[in-house]
Amino acid sequence: MEEREVWESGNRENREKYVDLVFEGGGVKGIALVGAFSVLEERGYEPQNMAGASAGAIVAALVAAGYTATELRRIIGELDYDHFKDESWEDRIPLADRTLSVLKDLGVYEGEAFLAWMRDLLEAKGVRTFGDLVRREDAEPKYRYKAQVIASDVTERRLLVLPRDAARLGIDDPDDLNVALAVRMSMSIPIFFEPVTLTNAQTGREHLIVDGGMLSNFPVWLFDAEEPQWPTFGLKLVEKPKLPIGSQLSQERPRGGVLSVIDYLRSLVDTMMAAHDRLYIEEHDFQRTIAINTLGVRTTEFDLSKERAMELFQSGRAAMEEFLGHRPPNDRVVQYQDQKAR
Repeated sequence: MEEREVWESGNRENREKYVDLVFEGGGVKGIALVGAFSVLEERGYEPQNMAGASAGAIVAALVAAGYTATELRRIIGELDYDHFKDESWEDRIPLADRTLSVLKDLGVYEGEAFLAWMRDLLEAKGVRTFGDLVRREDAEPKYRYKAQVIASDVTERRLLVLPRDAARLGIDDPDDLNVALAVRMSMSIPIFFEPVTLTNAQTGREHLIVDGGMLSNFPVWLFDAEEPQWPTFGLKLVEKPKLPIGSQLSQERPRGGVLSVIDYLRSLVDTMMAAHDRLYIEEHDFQRTIAINTLGVRTTEFDLSKERAMELFQSGRAAMEEFLGHRPPNDRVVQYQDQKAR
């Protein structure tokens, strides 16, 4: 029997509004993802499976935990993004170069402030581990959880889909993995934030885990199936959404100069995160992808004003409204409709 056969017997009439969502990573630009989601919520769409990397992982986890678009907009409006720039002792040394922090901790900022913020938000909705986000007990791992996040294991040189790859980190039961910690792994932008260090209790090996965007910033492939029961929408952050997405990717350039070691490494990271999903995207049509204009906001623009944040939110809304208003039927939706007719 097809794994994704509709099993919600009490909600069959709502099946046409079911959708899987994949959120691209992009640091503070992820505010636009919330704007796009708010339109889906207003139109009555019901997300079933969600996934994301970095900022996309944040949105996926919070929506899966039960946050409404209204609540998320309030959180955005009240958030001081500079709060996430928590420094270690060496960064407080007068005239010290940030290179010292990178050499010692492999990142400028600690990431502890973000972890605490994420943990508090999730626990406010009664979510601590992925066991609290189980969508269907008897589902295969691909569809078991309401949210999954992408991370990059530098030690093993491996992409991680969490929580289902938790065993690779020495965690036998994926349900036991802390959601906030997994999101912290996924948003560990190299050089900017320290990587998460986790020791495998079974092997004794230490794993360095960084931003999932290093290996798959737009994991739109995650819920692909030969016979999808409902469509997957990919929410992608771009600067020039009127251009084909493949062309937009090819025009990306690393920002900033290479006047220091940190600038150089950041440029390498920017280049990798812009190009890694290009092959997959170019081999598929873009009809299931919502291209959201990021208005020139940078990934690590943590001094973003509240006004600018709301502009990003509205940009996400505009992109989704245009998508839903002009979306032609794509192959995945057609497959779903054909199954209904049988």
